[in-house]
Amino acid sequence: MGKIIKGMGKYGWLYALSVIFVGIQSVCELILPGKMQVIIDEGITKGDNRVILKSGMEMLLFSAVIAFSAVAASLFMSISGSGFAKRMRRMVFVKVINASNNQINQFGTSSLITRTTNDITQLQQFIVMSRLAIFAPFMGLGSVIFAISEARPLYWIILLAIILLLIAVIIFFRLVSPLFLSLQKKLDRINLVLRESLTGVRVVRAFNRIDRDKLIFNNANADLTKTSLKIARIMAVMMPLAMLTMNGITVLVMWVSAGYIDTGTLNIGQMSAFIQYIMHIMFSLMAIINIFVFLPRAYVSIERIDEVLSSENEMKQTSALQKEKAKTGLEFKNVTFSFKGAEKPVLKNISFTAKPGTITAILGSTGSGKSTLIDLIPRFYDVDSGHILLNGVDISQMDISTLRRRIGLVPQQALLFTGTIAENIRYGKPDATDEEVREAARIAMALDFIESKPLKFDEPVSQGGTNLSGGQKQRISIARAIVRRPDIYIFDDSFSALDYKTDAALRKNLVKEIKDAIVLIIAQRVSTVLNADQIIVLSEGEIAGIGTHSELYSSCEVYREIVLSQLSEEEIA
Repeated sequence: MGKIIKGMGKYGWLYALSVIFVGIQSVCELILPGKMQVIIDEGITKGDNRVILKSGMEMLLFSAVIAFSAVAASLFMSISGSGFAKRMRRMVFVKVINASNNQINQFGTSSLITRTTNDITQLQQFIVMSRLAIFAPFMGLGSVIFAISEARPLYWIILLAIILLLIAVIIFFRLVSPLFLSLQKKLDRINLVLRESLTGVRVVRAFNRIDRDKLIFNNANADLTKTSLKIARIMAVMMPLAMLTMNGITVLVMWVSAGYIDTGTLNIGQMSAFIQYIMHIMFSLMAIINIFVFLPRAYVSIERIDEVLSSENEMKQTSALQKEKAKTGLEFKNVTFSFKGAEKPVLKNISFTAKPGTITAILGSTGSGKSTLIDLIPRFYDVDSGHILLNGVDISQMDISTLRRRIGLVPQQALLFTGTIAENIRYGKPDATDEEVREAARIAMALDFIESKPLKFDEPVSQGGTNLSGGQKQRISIARAIVRRPDIYIFDDSFSALDYKTDAALRKNLVKEIKDAIVLIIAQRVSTVLNADQIIVLSEGEIAGIGTHSELYSSCEVYREIVLSQLSEEEIA
């Protein structure tokens, strides 16, 4: 909760300023009925025009102050609410972007989107509405005091009005609070369904499952609508009941006051002022009801946002950074890793060394732990036990940003961003020159198809790169890593969409360019790893063999089975 309060930052001063204007507005609102009472009892009844003129001018002055204060309070409250929402969105985004994969998996992508957008918007609206939370109690309490001082015999009507509306508020809060919690969860659900359907739209259409997705979305949508309608029905009943109570109390005041006026106990001006104060009390309670409309949802949103901000990053940070020694390469020492909540480790006792200037290939069947192994290098996850050393220094003793700047990662699924081809390549090195971008594209075998585009490197890339083929996206992703000139290249099955000719030419280019860099290649195709300096064969999370192609073919049964499943005897020879 403290981090959310901290999110107000400098906007807290604007909020405090708006509170001051709310106080000024409230004081002036409380003075006005008294001035009206003077006009009626002292001016109109006694025919004193000077009293009427003086009190009328005072009422105009106070009304002008009320109008100015209301506008200023609303303005400053809106600015502070918008500023708070801006800071909170940034805080949540920064938290998520720096979170470990386990943290992101814990919440889910769709839920994080809802929390960053809808939940923060709810808080913003509540801050703007909180002006009523300050105004209403102050006005209500002040009106009670002033009303009793004007017409003491009618005090029991005030108590009756307060009791009736407080009962209504309590009932309302108990009814809607759980519904708002349910509503936010159902928003998460509909975001999840929508995201999955849009992301996998090609698969949905290919398998002709549009009707199934429509049904799933309609069910989630109907569930959300059902809960929203429940809340709307409660609110639709509460507001008319509150208005009915207000009008009924007004009639009661006038009926009871008539008897007191007849006996001379009460003046007409006092009755008018009392009715005004009763209206203030009733409107204050109505404002409290409005606050209670937003409070349950805002409270739920606060909890959901605080849950994200308070989640602990599992990435171990250290201030005692060590200096690297000689370039000994990347070394795994008895590394074991398991996902959170998993029954058994994904990787067990992994040990190998990838030296600078060499290519290390990682091969294995689906689910053997290949992608998980390379995810440990940029510290997307931290190891359970063992050590990963870069030039003799444990990567857990390195600054994460510094470590990741030294890595050029080409993921299994080529992901491009909205922009141009050049901008996507420069994602690896923002200050790369045009010549560096062009050279990286040439090495990645992407130059020919880029040059064939009407705008060449300035050709727009649509969201997700949908206007490019799979092979083109992979080559741009590879160019993005190459332009960085990192110490470690990681290719996670990044050649799968390339034809054999392009694959071979690209690997040939890489050999010329790596120089002293460490290259790790995860591949499904044996032809991609035949000429690697060392091949690591994984089987069920353990190393089944390490060596060159010829060494493994003669000594590792798992490797031999993979080779024979893809190549003929002539190709192997």
